[in-house]
Amino acid sequence: MQNGKDVNVVRIAPSVGLLRIDVRSLWAYRELLGFLIWRDLAVRYKQTLLGALWVFLQPLVTLVIYSLLFGRLLAVPTSGVPYPIYAYAALLPWTYFANGISRTSSSLVSSARIIAKIYFPRLIVPLSTVLAGLVDFGLGMMLSFGLMAFYGNWPGVRVFWLPVFLMLAILTALGFGLWLAALNVRYRDVNYLTPFLLQVWMYVTPVIYGVDLIPNRYRPLLWLNPMTGVVEGFRWALLGRQIMDQPIFGPQFFGGVAVTLLVLVGGLAFFQKTERAFADVI
Repeated sequence: MQNGKDVNVVRIAPSVGLLRIDVRSLWAYRELLGFLIWRDLAVRYKQTLLGALWVFLQPLVTLVIYSLLFGRLLAVPTSGVPYPIYAYAALLPWTYFANGISRTSSSLVSSARIIAKIYFPRLIVPLSTVLAGLVDFGLGMMLSFGLMAFYGNWPGVRVFWLPVFLMLAILTALGFGLWLAALNVRYRDVNYLTPFLLQVWMYVTPVIYGVDLIPNRYRPLLWLNPMTGVVEGFRWALLGRQIMDQPIFGPQFFGGVAVTLLVLVGGLAFFQKTERAFADVI
């Protein structure tokens, strides 16, 4: 009691333990999470001539280039599926993942002012960036259905498995994004490393080609890449094709899931360990 009045004291302390996520704090700051998502979308398209149309324009231009180069000139095998929808079924989740990694890696640095001034669970910043990309993904999904309607190739009941593969893409982007975001606070070289990393990563992910184009002895290594399961899962769900004449949910798929979970848990632990110094270093 101070001067005859009750004083409420709130003590802010760092998390204790290797991996302890304060879910109650995240829930308490859910409105801030929503605001950061809205801010990310507003800033991205503010003062742009085409606005959200860039969500359709960028993948369309990329798809045209891929279709001419890999679909016609190099004649990449597609199991009888028209190359534009074959490539776009993989390009859609890959674009979400790549944009999520790129924006998440710089999310803490771009939010330096708010981090230095007030307390809130720092995990909200990279989490909001990953979730904001779902808006672009939803618009891109509309384009995907439009392309399939144009080619007369409608998805079957497997389309209901899409949330499973989308969730894997979200967790993969968040896991790697947490590592890069935390490292970027101290080492700004990460800003230069991330685009190069994503460029190399795309070539070892079957986006412009299929798994069946890779020799059998190298396929286990390819499937350790979590995004292989995501892009091939999208093709399986949207185009109805079996991967290597086997269901998508085989041992090779769960190997990639295990890698995602390992990276995510490690990323959460590393983020939690370093977050107490963000305000001082950033």
